[in-house]
Amino acid sequence: MGILCTVAVGAVSVLSCAPGSQEADLPEVRSGQGAVLGSAGMVVSAYPNASEIGADVLRRGGNAVDAAVAVGFALAVTHPAAGNIGGGGFMVIRFPDGAVTAFDFREKAPLRAHPEMFVDEAGEYSSTLHHRSHLAVGVPGTVAGFALAHERHGSAQWRDLVDPAAGLASRGFEVSERLAASLERMLPAFADYPATLAQFSRGGEPYQAGDTLVQGDLGRTLERIREDGRDGFYAGLTAQLLADEMTVGGGWITEEDLARYEAKEREPVQGTYRGYDVVSMAPPSSGGVAVVEMLNLLEGYDVAALGHNTPAYAHHLAEAMRRAFRDRAAFLADPDFAEVPVARLTSKEYAEEVRAGIDEAAATPSSVEDVAAALSPESSETTHYSVVDADGMAVSVTYTLEGSYGSYITVPGGGFLLNNEMGDFNARPGLTTDRGLIGTEANLARPEQRMLSSMTPTILARDGRLVAVLGSPGGRTIINTVLQLVLNTVDFEQSPAEAVASRRMHHQWLPDVAVLEEGFMTEEDAAALAAMGHEVAWRSRQGIAHCVFVDAETGGLVGVPDPRDSDGFAAGFDRREAGG
Repeated sequence: MGILCTVAVGAVSVLSCAPGSQEADLPEVRSGQGAVLGSAGMVVSAYPNASEIGADVLRRGGNAVDAAVAVGFALAVTHPAAGNIGGGGFMVIRFPDGAVTAFDFREKAPLRAHPEMFVDEAGEYSSTLHHRSHLAVGVPGTVAGFALAHERHGSAQWRDLVDPAAGLASRGFEVSERLAASLERMLPAFADYPATLAQFSRGGEPYQAGDTLVQGDLGRTLERIREDGRDGFYAGLTAQLLADEMTVGGGWITEEDLARYEAKEREPVQGTYRGYDVVSMAPPSSGGVAVVEMLNLLEGYDVAALGHNTPAYAHHLAEAMRRAFRDRAAFLADPDFAEVPVARLTSKEYAEEVRAGIDEAAATPSSVEDVAAALSPESSETTHYSVVDADGMAVSVTYTLEGSYGSYITVPGGGFLLNNEMGDFNARPGLTTDRGLIGTEANLARPEQRMLSSMTPTILARDGRLVAVLGSPGGRTIINTVLQLVLNTVDFEQSPAEAVASRRMHHQWLPDVAVLEEGFMTEEDAAALAAMGHEVAWRSRQGIAHCVFVDAETGGLVGVPDPRDSDGFAAGFDRREAGG
């Protein structure tokens, strides 16, 4: 494609026309908070500006990886609770010819890390050290991951993908009602973090919907990334500012840690389910392994005949979830530090062995005796977005700060929030509780190890054709949300909007509770589920699945923002509008 330039449109810096083209020649981007149709490109993310920036990259000739990079940087500005350059995540890619790959930009532990680092002076585990302290910050991976994915599979100029986000930060953007409410709710927590309070309030007073949020320091950091690529974050002034904040707060990340960080291109986890191909993230994410294992287990039943969200269906889901999460705790970790039996856990033969232990009429109690180790809880504050381009390249991205607004620590002079990811390492060797602090020796903190994750960016295909790009935030619920998106699409043949909107449930082995989203089933059905031996609880919401589907009849793209998210936004356009 030609060399691109940028222009300012309102508060947003967007890609301009390639040399020799006219703005009028470009297709109009259609966007909205409901389902959006298109055939030449689609982006669905957690914030309108980010989706429209990604769609603009596509309509000007960029590919899905280019758009995914631009969306990721834009969300770092507009969705500070989870969008980030100070965190990390995963990207799964399916190319038009059906080939697949994945990028791992999960955070790493600093060089000083060790398994007992969250033990206090009294020799006891300290949740204060483990969560929202400077020790809880992992070496960020997002910028390195985007840079590596773009280097290997992008087509547009790097600077043109970062510049829109830099413009959003420097000139500001309009605060939505949801963001205003979120920032106001967080002000008491931000009070102990002067740089964060200064960035996300008006001198301690909350922003109101419709106000303009300007983030000058973040804009300058993004400008350095725009000009110097990866080195704009991991070297020079940005790295110095981050390392200085670590020194002030007692954290362990140094400029050497930042310079040594590397993202990795990995082979995705792949499986099949009733003739569909499932492509998802490999370890250190547990998501792909767990989803494929659960689908293999459920393939042995007539799921559709059980009825959608009935007691029988919920029972079978809970039993599959229970076993996959037990295996998650027992076996999954950073594959660079542990032997992870991915092939066995995702095999049909293993599913047959495990399925034999499922009672179709009664729950199997979970026990800490099943696995002797410890996992820490994972926060629900993550964000997912989905991209498909005109050629059919599909990109599924999930990334996070771990916890709403991460560690609450904003780097002074850098303007970006730092993650809280060290909390995803086990609390300490041997610490096990029946309320969910469960895991393995393999997931203890060690120098440069990546912490275990539940992020599950996933792509569904059939007969060589793309079917859907799926994913969600939600901590450990991510895995089960994606599982139910697949089941809704395949077994129950729901429309894209129905598949995303349908109520969800979650079980994670320990605690031994089936948690139902409000509206999942009636109180009477919940009582029937409890009579099978399940402890039942309720939650108001599970997951936010911003997905793209391919219409089976027309081949058109259907962008579906999750209705659980008032800011979720799809943006797409038609091939015929582009003259194709």
